[in-house]
Amino acid sequence: MRPPAKAASAGGVLLAIGGLYLGQSVIGGLAFQALPAILRQQGQGLELISLLSLMMLPQALKFLWAPMVERLRLAPDGRRRSRAIILAGQGMAVFLLLVMAVADFTPGRVFILLAAAMLVAATLDIACDAFAIEQLPPSARGWGNTVQIGGAYLGMMLGGGLSLVVTAFAGWRMAVALLALVLGLAALPLALIAEAPRGRGVSPPRPALRHALARPALRQGLGRVVLMQAGLRLALPLAPALLVDAGLSLAAQGWLNGVGSTAVGLAGALAAGALASHFGPARVMRGALAVQGLIFALIAAATLGGAPSPAVMAALALALGLFGAMGFVALYAAMMHWADGHQPGVDFTLLQCADALLAALAGLCAGLLAQALGYAPVFMLAAFCAFLAVPWLTPRMPRMESLP
Repeated sequence: MRPPAKAASAGGVLLAIGGLYLGQSVIGGLAFQALPAILRQQGQGLELISLLSLMMLPQALKFLWAPMVERLRLAPDGRRRSRAIILAGQGMAVFLLLVMAVADFTPGRVFILLAAAMLVAATLDIACDAFAIEQLPPSARGWGNTVQIGGAYLGMMLGGGLSLVVTAFAGWRMAVALLALVLGLAALPLALIAEAPRGRGVSPPRPALRHALARPALRQGLGRVVLMQAGLRLALPLAPALLVDAGLSLAAQGWLNGVGSTAVGLAGALAAGALASHFGPARVMRGALAVQGLIFALIAAATLGGAPSPAVMAALALALGLFGAMGFVALYAAMMHWADGHQPGVDFTLLQCADALLAALAGLCAGLLAQALGYAPVFMLAAFCAFLAVPWLTPRMPRMESLP
């Protein structure tokens, strides 16, 4: 009889979590940063580009199948199957990217393949989040949140930045094939560690949405997620097209999204992790939101007089990356606390879905409004949403545990 697996070290778990979030964000960067810029350079309208926001729907609706994934993940005999689910999903995502690399580039075909990859990523993300909550002790979750967001920024750099640079010099096929390789490599840290069982005799309630919605902490968390993210979700989908209209080439935007955004994103994630451990995520969120609102207002002002300066827009995009990362780290710290129950995959998924559904709807509306009215009104609306949310994020939100 094989002895039960021992828990992996905190360092190994953190490395695995970073790889998982990097891999998922590679697909998101390709869909929401690289492809909008490529389509805009080809002369496509903002109406078509805004349809890319619908690829957030799997992330928004995954709560519908989260209980089924959680039941599969938590075996009746006490075993956890997180690794098997995640590795299978990563393999499927690699296959879809390889198909995309060999197929001819047409918007319809790319949309379908990317939508399928986003569906796979959304499904395995349920197991990823549960794995992070279960395998990290509360004292290590501060680093866990930082690694999650840091890995996500690195993935966005590769999917949204490096892919544009490679596309500009070597073509679309080479860029997507390279991303498929990155996605496969990102899964290796998870494949090399063991996942400890829950223990014998553990029989928690059958995972279900009603158990999550019955918890007051989770219901309050859903509202705070929407409040905090509304302005950011209106603004982010317009950034790639706005940078192209400001005169940045695909290669220049690739370097901006790659090296620049990743550097400021990682800096913001590290700063937020340190600040939230001392002051709590609520104060970090409030500060990040206030600065985000100011950045949105400055972008609106810059677009009122016609074509904005490329240098100004690049600087504002980097500033938004810095304070956006700080907000995300603080938000995920609070979300881990709200989802820490017997079915973390379901609870955390509900919180993520609130953000993703908001992103899909806000992104679609932002593109349509910008096409009809211009960029300035949309960014002013984003600034209003950010400023409105600040007083609602009270200091009574949970504090992060001290970092080890």
